[in-house]
Amino acid sequence: MNPALVIIVLFALFSLFIGLRARRGKNLSLEQWAVGGRGFGSLLTFLLMAGEAFSTFTFLGASGWTYSKGVPAFYILSYGCLAYLFGYWMLPAIWRFAKERGLVSFADYFAAKYESRAIGVLVSVVAVFAMVSLLIIQLRGLGIIVSEMSYGLIAENTAIWISATLMVLYMSVSGIHGSASIAIFKDVLILALAIFLGTYLPFHYFGGYGEMFARINAVHPELLRLPEHGYNLSWYNSTLLLTSLGYYLYPHGFTATYVARDAAALRKNTVLMPIYQVLIAFLFMVGFAAVLTVHGLEGAQTDLALLRLVKQTFPAWFVGIVGGAGLLTALVPGSLIMLNASTTIARNIYREGFAPNATDRQVTRVARIALPLFTLVVVYFVLRGGATFVSLAIFSSSLLTQLVPMLASSFLKRPFGTREAAFGGIFAGAIVLALANWRGMTLAAVFPGAPLAFTSINTGLVALFANALVFVLISAAQRALRGPMATTVESA
Repeated sequence: MNPALVIIVLFALFSLFIGLRARRGKNLSLEQWAVGGRGFGSLLTFLLMAGEAFSTFTFLGASGWTYSKGVPAFYILSYGCLAYLFGYWMLPAIWRFAKERGLVSFADYFAAKYESRAIGVLVSVVAVFAMVSLLIIQLRGLGIIVSEMSYGLIAENTAIWISATLMVLYMSVSGIHGSASIAIFKDVLILALAIFLGTYLPFHYFGGYGEMFARINAVHPELLRLPEHGYNLSWYNSTLLLTSLGYYLYPHGFTATYVARDAAALRKNTVLMPIYQVLIAFLFMVGFAAVLTVHGLEGAQTDLALLRLVKQTFPAWFVGIVGGAGLLTALVPGSLIMLNASTTIARNIYREGFAPNATDRQVTRVARIALPLFTLVVVYFVLRGGATFVSLAIFSSSLLTQLVPMLASSFLKRPFGTREAAFGGIFAGAIVLALANWRGMTLAAVFPGAPLAFTSINTGLVALFANALVFVLISAAQRALRGPMATTVESA
């Protein structure tokens, strides 16, 4: 048997062992299963949130987009840094409110803030659609990693089924404790590998970073500057703003704040998280090193750049280690997405929408049933193929960022927004996203004479603007109407 495959299999068995063992000594109520009893300290909170942030999107997508697009990929490096500034002040407030109310799922927060079960259902629907795209990234990444790094001995579709089964198994048994336990080992390994690959490969093939960029500039100068059209400066800045605003609205990242023991753990987390942005810079170097050394990758295949370069550079045993690390990189965020999707479906769609009197035990049972069913649906979409990791990530970010007006309003002592405004805003944003993603409508088509700087704005940000405008207008109109009504009642 190929040594790379042996090592990958050992990594998979190790993750299963650690994930199952994490349940020992714990009575897994819904709160323990979903948020670890809110007892994670600074280190575990950091590792769990870092595990969510550093996924196959960054492991393969960052290097793949650098390989195919060049400098525009740097938005991946930038948006996290801006998001952590927001998180330093925002996450402790979310944690305190969640602890006071005993919140478990992503949608619980919005339903409680707006005192509306309907809002919980609305947010759940948005979240589940976004989590489908996010889990597609992780499962497709797992399939690619295992297939490529086993030298084709395991077919990609087979690897996807095996990996999905693995995640469902240990998440059903151990819940979030399983993901947290695996994250400890995964983060140490991926830190070392990213630094090593991002340093060794440019020196091995080009003698250093300077020579590498000089040679790329001679052959593909377009990769080292932002283009005038498409992924230009306007697109870059708008995408950076869009993704940073929605960074903590990824359901598995948002609920990771619930697991913290105290608010201080969350603040320490935001201070330490920029370490992971440094790792992304090393992966960019891998992507640039692949530009002149890996040939023939186009479309969604560009996500293979890192794996192909590793295979043609290192012996099989090291290829197996990189493959095993990639496996863990997908397992941690993938399992968190599964957990959050199933919890959201059970608490905020099943109970809030259909069975308001359901007990926690019944909700837990529904969540454990929903977990494999949700995974099966996602596997179906994964096997159909599709867009690159970065394209999927931008779509899910655009969708989740439609919740920003609701979130911003929730931090006010008395939320400005109303339930009707939330529905109207999300509906408006969804229409813009649908027109852009499925009908191909662009700003250039709607405003043919407008400057390029305007027509290149990310349509997700346009959708957010439409959402925020409708949200504010409906909220203001309702408050204006309630004012005279209140006065009339007092006079009577």
